[in-house]
Amino acid sequence: MTATVVLGLAWGDEGKGRVCDALAADSSYVARYSGGNNAGHTIRVGEEEFVVHLLPSGTVREGVVCTIGNGVVVSPEVLAEEVGSLEKRGFTDVRQRLKLDGRAHVIMPYHVALDRERESSLENDKLGTTNRGIGPCYEDKAARVGIRVQDVFDEKALREKLSRALSEKNCLFENVYGAEPYDADELVQWLSGYRELMEPMVADTGMILRDGLRDHQPVLLEGAQAALLDNDHGTYPFVTSSNPCIGGAITGAGIPPQEIGDVIGVTKAYATRVGDGPFPTELFDEVGETLADVGHEYGATTGRKRRCGWLDMVSTKYTAALNGVTQIALTKLDVLSAVEEIQVCVGYEVRGERVEGYPMSQTDLHDVTPVYKTLPGWGEDIAHCRMRGDLPEAARDFVEFVESEVGAPLCMISVGPERDQAIVEKPGA
Repeated sequence: MTATVVLGLAWGDEGKGRVCDALAADSSYVARYSGGNNAGHTIRVGEEEFVVHLLPSGTVREGVVCTIGNGVVVSPEVLAEEVGSLEKRGFTDVRQRLKLDGRAHVIMPYHVALDRERESSLENDKLGTTNRGIGPCYEDKAARVGIRVQDVFDEKALREKLSRALSEKNCLFENVYGAEPYDADELVQWLSGYRELMEPMVADTGMILRDGLRDHQPVLLEGAQAALLDNDHGTYPFVTSSNPCIGGAITGAGIPPQEIGDVIGVTKAYATRVGDGPFPTELFDEVGETLADVGHEYGATTGRKRRCGWLDMVSTKYTAALNGVTQIALTKLDVLSAVEEIQVCVGYEVRGERVEGYPMSQTDLHDVTPVYKTLPGWGEDIAHCRMRGDLPEAARDFVEFVESEVGAPLCMISVGPERDQAIVEKPGA
């Protein structure tokens, strides 16, 4: 038994949560491996809707062990809020099923404050961060002055680490941003309020997953954000501070690469982006508004309206190849029922010349003119479809075009937000 990885192929918000929820039904373990509460997964179960920002999607599947890996940055406040919210909604065993790696770094109040101060100071050049403290927390991790979950239970070590971290942070707050400094004693007291919640959860989550794989248990690794937000391979500097790509799954979950089996890349039938940064296929017309309205394109974490555009096969092929995608999950195909004609980007021109592949240069990416292929729309409701053959011919042609361009088979096609509104296929079956 090998681990299955689910990751986004664009800028996030592709619908990874509903894909993970479906796969969690057959999984023993679901693991988050990167990011923090800057992610947001929305899951519909009947009339109920669950939005999780930090917890793995598998927490709404009873009996599934869920892990928050060493590669994740953890907000104690959000952890407490989400656990409490699920318990109120009937998931009484969530504390027993949730495991939190002691190596994961903690998002401190000064990380959130620093994130906001920096973004505010950028004025017209904002990066579009979620202001959740994610970037500053990862900075401290790399600078080796971070606070880890395990430090919460060693007050002496915690005070020493806070003293080192605050010696620099307070200089920034007082001398650069004109803000109040932070007090180590108050931060120790703040963290102590979460000890009782976290202590039973703390574990070596990598060992849990490795043991599960050794015992032939199905493991699902759940990505947050997406490949075009990867700190190394995305549209830098308009990226996140972690590695949502396949490499981040290995290091952030604590399992060896040979344990990775299928890599499922998730893409919408069109494209969206939250925040600033290049978006070659963005629409500024009525069609873009239609996609936003029909697709309910508002960020699960920030509530911000998402920018909408046509599906970009140049970037999708790039991220699929980068991550070794073996299967594709196509979401929100039903939204395209609202448009008469569909455009798909099949190439880029940069300053009048056709280019091969995805531009490495930030300057080139900002100067891209998309080359489109026009496909007919189908203009009818497809929410009832449960097999590919049930789809209108034009919808089947669109699906097959995506498969052909990416070079990987589709394992899921979502035709609505409910758990059962999907065409599920087993490639090779």
